[in-house]
Amino acid sequence: MTTTAAIHTSQRMSFMQLIREDISCVFERDPAARTRLEVLLTYPGVHAILFYRLANSLWRHNWRFAARVISNLCRTLTNIDIHPGATIGRRFFIDHGAGVVIGETAEVGNDVTLYHGVTLGGTSWNKGKRHPTLEDGVMVGAGAKILGPITLSKGVRVGANSVVIENVQADCTVVGIPGKVVQVREAGTVNPFGIDLNHHLIPDPVGRAIACLVGRIEDLEKQLSLVASNREEECGECEAITVCEPGQTHEQVALQKLARV
Repeated sequence: MTTTAAIHTSQRMSFMQLIREDISCVFERDPAARTRLEVLLTYPGVHAILFYRLANSLWRHNWRFAARVISNLCRTLTNIDIHPGATIGRRFFIDHGAGVVIGETAEVGNDVTLYHGVTLGGTSWNKGKRHPTLEDGVMVGAGAKILGPITLSKGVRVGANSVVIENVQADCTVVGIPGKVVQVREAGTVNPFGIDLNHHLIPDPVGRAIACLVGRIEDLEKQLSLVASNREEECGECEAITVCEPGQTHEQVALQKLARV
């Protein structure tokens, strides 16, 4: 199902159906969750999506001011800022929640998970599509920034504190600044130990550059050593002995020549 189709499906569902799914999905993605009452009363991510569902309904019915007031109240109470104009699918989960920002033209599919500090932001002041699209099953690690009208395809994983500014193909793991694909998972494979963001595969361009320079220096030293040894083998008696052996006077050089005659 495409992101747009998923969003339209969620909009056709009743408010209570959506909230029930949003609460139920917490138990699948957070091992700390114990009871539905606890999730409903103590999870700021659930509070935020509840406020968003209400504000988004008002937004789509052109009650824009009321929608923005509810959105601002949500931000005050949960420290999560979701623009009421954003489009979010079913079973959306924000874990921990603090500092999450979702822009007006962001599109989020079904079964998407965001951790604290995530930003779905824009890179332009122009009106129109300026925020990212996250397709079904995308998971974004803590502190990651997804910027611009880009698309993260189905099943993408984004490592913590990564900055993604380009489209990402399905089932890829992206880490680093700027985000780079470090692994492509086979379709349909599931990690039995849960979600693996592969943070140990974060690219280190500075480290690679230093390693490259060290290797080149070693090669140059070997070449210089080879040149020096060849010079010692080929060096005979010549008038430049005062250069090769500094500190000798002309008289000493003359005496050496006579001794060799």
